[in-house]
Amino acid sequence: MTTPVQAQPAESAGRRALWLALASVVMTFMLPLAGLVMSLFAIVVSVRAIPLLRSVTKPVGIAVVGIVLASLALLVSAGVTATQFYFSDELTAYADCRIGAGTVTAQNECLEQLERAMEKKMPFMRPGELQFPFPP
Repeated sequence: MTTPVQAQPAESAGRRALWLALASVVMTFMLPLAGLVMSLFAIVVSVRAIPLLRSVTKPVGIAVVGIVLASLALLVSAGVTATQFYFSDELTAYADCRIGAGTVTAQNECLEQLERAMEKKMPFMRPGELQFPFPP
């Protein structure tokens, strides 16, 4: 009885690193905090894949692309997560306001309140300067 041929761990390390980096990009846009964790994991796997690929004389380009993608996902997810935590009170108040808003005018008033509350937390913005192109 013969066993099935399996790819060696070193030979599939580059693909694994790239897939994890792509998954971290997707997770960043779906759930930024989960994208943060996934991108850290993808960076570690990608960095560990480089010596494995060199040991079997394979090109390390795929692992480097994984590092770059995961690093970009890490930066974006860290920025979005920090912004969400910084404006958490304002976003919670906006969500509560939208629940009680029964008309379009009331929803627009909720959006206006959110814009003014966010402007108060950003000292570099003048009142009335922040306008969302569409409701969050």
